[in-house]
Amino acid sequence: MADRILVLNTGSSSIKYELVDPRTRERPARGLVERIGEKQGRLTHRSGDGPPYVRDRPFPGHDEGLEAMMEAFAAAGPEPTPVAVGHRVVHGGVRFAEAVLIDDEVIAAIEELAPLAPLHNPVNLTGIRLARKMFPEVPQVAVFDTAFHRTLPPEAYTYAVPREWRERLGVRRFGFHGTSCAYVSRRAAAFLGRDPQEVNLIVLHLGNGASATAIEGGRSVDTSMGMTPLEGLVMGTRSGDADPALAGYLARAGGLDAQQVEHALSHQGGLLALTGSSDMREVRDRDDDEARLALEIYTRRIRKYVGAYHALLGRVDAIVFTGGVGENDAATRAACLAGLGRLGITVDPASNQAESAGERAVSLPGAEVPVLVIPTDEEWEIARQTLARLPSTGRS
Repeated sequence: MADRILVLNTGSSSIKYELVDPRTRERPARGLVERIGEKQGRLTHRSGDGPPYVRDRPFPGHDEGLEAMMEAFAAAGPEPTPVAVGHRVVHGGVRFAEAVLIDDEVIAAIEELAPLAPLHNPVNLTGIRLARKMFPEVPQVAVFDTAFHRTLPPEAYTYAVPREWRERLGVRRFGFHGTSCAYVSRRAAAFLGRDPQEVNLIVLHLGNGASATAIEGGRSVDTSMGMTPLEGLVMGTRSGDADPALAGYLARAGGLDAQQVEHALSHQGGLLALTGSSDMREVRDRDDDEARLALEIYTRRIRKYVGAYHALLGRVDAIVFTGGVGENDAATRAACLAGLGRLGITVDPASNQAESAGERAVSLPGAEVPVLVIPTDEEWEIARQTLARLPSTGRS
């Protein structure tokens, strides 16, 4: 029987799921329950290559969403019968350096970390608790976005802030998008015909959330996201880097409290703040000064990180684009690397514009620093790490 893993990515108003065989990469089923808690929700379930099974109805909570997922499996197939359930968990703090089997102690630890990821860890826990009830005899595994960045050296993860903040409150850089970085860094090394431990990469994960990561010999040594996913690049609704004094100024001048400032920077910043839209496709389609300025701010920030990480690594074997924008937006890829020719980094216009959904180089053959597009596959990576953690099977 195939070792099928049910991968659950539980968000604040959605449940993304996929049934994956990590050995063969077969995907018997995948689906999305969206707009949970709203007046009208939607479930879209795909089984194999058949037509989608769609149901439009309210899903008051995540429990109803997971029940709808099971109804979809029953109606459209296949029988899920997973050997394990793998859960994406955003923040693992300093405790979790790898995927772990979930027990009550692990759940308590994830809950304790909720203040570091208040928008993510609580809903990740909701998915875990519901799945444990739904599959009581099936092992559950937590796979952490932060785990890949546990190799950051102290000079990368330490903020120059009071000692009490660092030691008592745990203030430090953690980094995110680690599951994606783990996957694409291995695939990039394979594309180059090299061992991951021999390769230095700059990974640009560009989606609604966006990050840059410097990888040296397969290990994360610096990354743009910080204690939370707010720091770093300009994103769909997140500001990225901003003066830390901003909160104090807005409190004095605007009467805003810390929670209001944090919410605005996370949900009303980024492309949304600059253009009124958080969707890069909509911004790219516009031809006005506001959109052009937003695109220059977005790509300029990325160029700054690429230059800094090039200096940090000393030798860069490839620049890797991934994520929804990184994989599909040729114009953004070109703009992110414009003017970096002196560093050996150039994009070939013809290769970059060519339509393809696969792994590919968008630089000229023999380029000093190849520029690659590697589609991410976080679900398969979660399934792979989940399978490796299963007990008494010889897999771990």
